[in-house]
Amino acid sequence: MQITPQASIDLPGIKKLRSGKVREVFDLGETLLFVATDRLSAFDVILPDPIPHKGAVLNQISAFWFRRLAGIDNHFVTADFNEFPKTLAAFRDQLAGRSMIVRKTVPLPVECVVRGYLAGSGWKDYAESQSVCGEKLPPDLQLASPLPAPMFTPATKNEQGHDLNIDWTECRRILGDETAERVRELSLRTYAAGRDHAASRGIIVADTKFEFGTVDGKLLLIDECLTPDSSRFWPKDQYVVGQSPPSFDKQFVRDYLETLAWDKTSPGPNLPRDVIEKTSAKYVEAFEKLTGEKLQF
Repeated sequence: MQITPQASIDLPGIKKLRSGKVREVFDLGETLLFVATDRLSAFDVILPDPIPHKGAVLNQISAFWFRRLAGIDNHFVTADFNEFPKTLAAFRDQLAGRSMIVRKTVPLPVECVVRGYLAGSGWKDYAESQSVCGEKLPPDLQLASPLPAPMFTPATKNEQGHDLNIDWTECRRILGDETAERVRELSLRTYAAGRDHAASRGIIVADTKFEFGTVDGKLLLIDECLTPDSSRFWPKDQYVVGQSPPSFDKQFVRDYLETLAWDKTSPGPNLPRDVIEKTSAKYVEAFEKLTGEKLQF
């Protein structure tokens, strides 16, 4: 079993295109290699302590959804290391379980957020204006209330990397009417499929974020899909309207950081062992509950 956390991945001889908050992206020529590290970011700061098994969870949950949602075109090729090119054979210990090969696309400049419940920035917007991303909502909703219907609330990134909510008019201006309509429909359909499966496994998908890209004029679901990093997962048996439910992600980390006199700028503080272990356990639990499978290493 792989137990050494991977905070960064380098593959000598394989061109690295970029490092994100969590993933490393390598160029394989016709395709890309996505590698999920165990890095964890909170308040948009990458923390110095990696979380064991986090990368494997993110990679394998995405692979699970990409295979399960086969009716929705996506960029997934394979996450089976035995099907990887021979040029990667020497890197099995670094890659197995935490990497996948995907098609190259041109990413759209809009992040496609779908909200099924009132939480996070949506709750903050509602508390101030009884609306979310310009859409009016009923006046009697509470924190964690289910929305009358899932909402498509797109966002963009600013120069600091924060999400900026935009309204439907701005989304259409950026993407064009036809593409905007298509990504909204696909986002809502993908969310509904993920929500229904998760509910059968005892998990509420409160909201999630999708990304899309194009290749040869075709629209594909890309990046990650319905993971604890891109979604807000709540345990169904602990859900109460009016309260912020516990979540299957880095909540232990956020709660700990809020107790510190830290200004939420880089560098981030080190994490105590118990916070690291509890966070790791929550990620693994999310994978096993959602998929009914054991995490592979």
